[in-house]
Amino acid sequence: MTVYSDYSRARIGWFFGLSGPQLATVSLMVLPVVISISKQAWASAGLFLLLWAAVVAVTVVPVQGRSVTGWLVASVKFAFGGLARWTRFRSRAGTGRARDLDEVDLPGVMQGMEIHEGPPSGHTYKRIAIIQNHATRTWAVTARIVHPGLGLCEGEDRDRYGNGLSELLDVAVRTELVDEVLLLVRTVPEDGAEREQWVRRHRRPTGPVAARRINDDLQTSLTSAAVRTEAFFTFVVPETRLAKVAKEAGGGLNGRARALYAVASELEGHLRGGLGVDDVDWLTSPELAIACRTGFAPGDRASIVEALGARETDPSVNADVPWAMAGPSGADPAPRHYSHDAWNSVSATLKLPVKGAAMGALAPVLSAREEGERRSFVVCYPVVSTSRADRQSSNAEWAADMGEELRTKAKMKQRTRSRDEADKVRRLEAKMARGNSMTEPYAVATVTVPKTVRAAEAGRRLDSAIRRAGFAPLRLDLAHDVAFATSTVPMGVSLARQGG
Repeated sequence: MTVYSDYSRARIGWFFGLSGPQLATVSLMVLPVVISISKQAWASAGLFLLLWAAVVAVTVVPVQGRSVTGWLVASVKFAFGGLARWTRFRSRAGTGRARDLDEVDLPGVMQGMEIHEGPPSGHTYKRIAIIQNHATRTWAVTARIVHPGLGLCEGEDRDRYGNGLSELLDVAVRTELVDEVLLLVRTVPEDGAEREQWVRRHRRPTGPVAARRINDDLQTSLTSAAVRTEAFFTFVVPETRLAKVAKEAGGGLNGRARALYAVASELEGHLRGGLGVDDVDWLTSPELAIACRTGFAPGDRASIVEALGARETDPSVNADVPWAMAGPSGADPAPRHYSHDAWNSVSATLKLPVKGAAMGALAPVLSAREEGERRSFVVCYPVVSTSRADRQSSNAEWAADMGEELRTKAKMKQRTRSRDEADKVRRLEAKMARGNSMTEPYAVATVTVPKTVRAAEAGRRLDSAIRRAGFAPLRLDLAHDVAFATSTVPMGVSLARQGG
């Protein structure tokens, strides 16, 4: 089994685990205590000491992944946005105000998106969808991929896939364009739409009745037990990096599309090679709209497949999903879940275990246990530029060395966890010196259930699945709408990017 554990915290506090801002806050707040003691004002010193302890608890002690200050700020913003009705979304099509069906109408962090059709490419002259996010000033391209999976892979194959992923991220850094790579997987209970179309085309009216009954029984039993998996690959390029390259390629949208096509072609080679992907299909605008719509409403997939099948025999059938209707008709974020149309979604991030993560360990997260339940997760790899990575690794190594020296001077015993973190930081610096790239990955898992099912119960099942996979879940309360867009809709939304 391939287990990876050579990761460390993003920041290591150099002064007994405290970062610079935390140390400055704690030091400033202790000054009134020292001044009161010097003046022998013991009552004031006691009051200031209590205030200092409260500030330390608010600044240093984390609660569910955030400080008390972070929770307070997020809660105030969420409450204010709800009272001002900024977070409530009603689509223009749902309220009868849609004029241009090609205009993107999506909720929350996806409101600033625009979908362009790129120039024809390849021998099929396919127009790949270019996703422009005006809010974050980024561009993205998405592909639907087919991978054989890791369930039956031997250790050598898992090592090869791991090396292929590392090479893919190294290439993304060397392009000096890609800012983030996202791998998204969705599983939904099988609806049997394709099977019904196949049976309708191939069944003969004069066939044996017994054979027909057996096939119907098999279809009923297998459909209820099977799940359908969709996988997407997205890379994101910021406008600040793309503008210069696009200018050399002719400028404008066509210049940006040519630059993005070149990056897509380069990354596709590594997807098919080291990562063992069988098929890479870069999505067009109609295909991306279908992926977006089925992300918000999993139950609409069967009708879309039915329409696509009917269009093969009757070209007048409209099987496309216009962008004005690709999102939900209504969406309302709640503190503990995200409500969209007839569905509720609960999201959680995964905390990496100290003992390491086995390749393929996320499989239990995708195992839907209830009828109508959809699971999805995304693994995001924000790639770090070489100069920034060198600076971060040097600062982390300096902080680790400083922390060890301070503990030695204070004659404090160093804990095993602190020593292991320092060793991982030094190994990271050694790897970077040999030419490896740095990334700061994170993962988000989401469960989507009909509103007839309690969202809290579905969230507990998701947490249980994450624990079975060997990870610790952390609910993304007050941010379930952004987490849903990141982990379910393959349009390059990120939790690590300002404004996205």
